[in-house]
Amino acid sequence: MTTPLLETKNVTYAYPNGPAALAGVSIKIAAGSKTALVGPNGAGKSTLLLMLNGMIRPDSGEVRFGGRPIAYDNQSLRELRRRVGFVFQNPDVQIIAPTVEADVAFGPVNLGLSPDAVRRAVRDALGYVGLQGYEKRPPHHISDGEKKRVAIAGILAMEPAVLVFDEPTNTLDPASSEEVMELLDELASSGRTVLVSTHDVELAYRWADSVILMAHGRVLARGPPEEVFSDHALLATARLKPPALLDLYNELGLRRIIDRDVPPKSVLEFTDRIERVLHGHVPARNGTGTIYLCNADRTGGDEVRALLERGEVDHVGAMGTRAKEFANRERIILDYTYGVIDKCILKALIGENSLIITTGGMVEHVHRRIGEYGAESGRKLIVTPVQETLTPVPDRERIPE
Repeated sequence: MTTPLLETKNVTYAYPNGPAALAGVSIKIAAGSKTALVGPNGAGKSTLLLMLNGMIRPDSGEVRFGGRPIAYDNQSLRELRRRVGFVFQNPDVQIIAPTVEADVAFGPVNLGLSPDAVRRAVRDALGYVGLQGYEKRPPHHISDGEKKRVAIAGILAMEPAVLVFDEPTNTLDPASSEEVMELLDELASSGRTVLVSTHDVELAYRWADSVILMAHGRVLARGPPEEVFSDHALLATARLKPPALLDLYNELGLRRIIDRDVPPKSVLEFTDRIERVLHGHVPARNGTGTIYLCNADRTGGDEVRALLERGEVDHVGAMGTRAKEFANRERIILDYTYGVIDKCILKALIGENSLIITTGGMVEHVHRRIGEYGAESGRKLIVTPVQETLTPVPDRERIPE
């Protein structure tokens, strides 16, 4: 059996003069997973996350990282917090320096990196979250969404194996929330382990591979989101409602309007199920459109503009902060900035061509998502890469393990 990257064993904790925040909690977080801790306010989610980073020590029980119990001496905690990065719910709590550059540099400086290595770490982290050019700005004079990205950049600069987010979209507007969640997807696609706490079942259902349902300082259930969120009694115990899409799917199944199979996680998947009910199959259409895929890390703006100028693309979407920065820099007008893959699939199904601009590990994510849809629906969709003309930038010097 594979050793969990993070694990708690029967941990308990009570705040001074307060009730028990955690009462015998045991969880396992697999390397490379996307896990959501879900529960109402006061469930113990934030306390548990702080424990994983060593900021809170359990009253009893054990926390393990990489199969070993964590130690609480200063040197061990410093190493743990480098490996397990924590992004607070309120970025104002985390941002302490007078400029964006100084704040992101704080971690690498304290790790003892050379000035050149610190500069590279800051440059790369700000580039990853799409905040190039913000180096000299005062952090408290930028938007809430940008502050959140500064806080994420400060953690990324230390190259953690695990990223922990406490209520990552709280207080953000819908557009900023989508940007943050796309960034979390991009981080997961690069091989990092990502763990979030949230009371938003809609977010957890569409984003997470695994959910841990909590209430009153205890774990109520754990497993795939479609299984956990189908248990209405458990959700009621946690004072939560099921995700709307899953609830509708299950209700139609109970009424025998559709056959219950693997629950859909998107409107696109749900639409296919309905079409099968209406037509006995997913109806064939006269030709499908092409989905062009641009890796903005390796493609210049001239190649993209040439494609657009030839009139070969009807719709353009960008996934991830760096891709959106690329589109803005190259003055490419975007039709879609969230839900990009499914929207472009829908357009391809009616014979229209789309361009998806993305970067890094998200390129493979796009291929995988379109391939999964094709396998599930029996429809073959054409994905055509845009010509790559740039030499990939080599990875920067990594912080020693």
